Amino acid sequence: MRCLPLLFAALLPLACNAETLTIPLGTQGAGADAPVLPKRGESRRAVLERYGLADEEHAPVGNPPITRWDYRQFSVYFEYDHVVDSVRHRPVRAQ
Repeated sequence: MRCLPLLFAALLPLACNAETLTIPLGTQGAGADAPVLPKRGESRRAVLERYGLADEEHAPVGNPPITRWDYRQFSVYFEYDHVVDSVRHRPVRAQ
């Protein structure tokens, strides 16, 4: 038991020398060409008027029915006729 306080005393200077690493999170859709996404609660009609026809419309799934519209840069998820969420597509990386 006498060794435990000595161990803490020996390790204390190491803890005081610790550095904090800050890793910035990437910003989604950074760039001037990124479109403003539809907001939660917007109507299907408002999305259609602002962005036009989707490249692909998926059939409703589940209860309540969730529908997805895929555009070139993002997807929009609807519950009935209102936006639940909008998600930008991940850019394709050159390998």
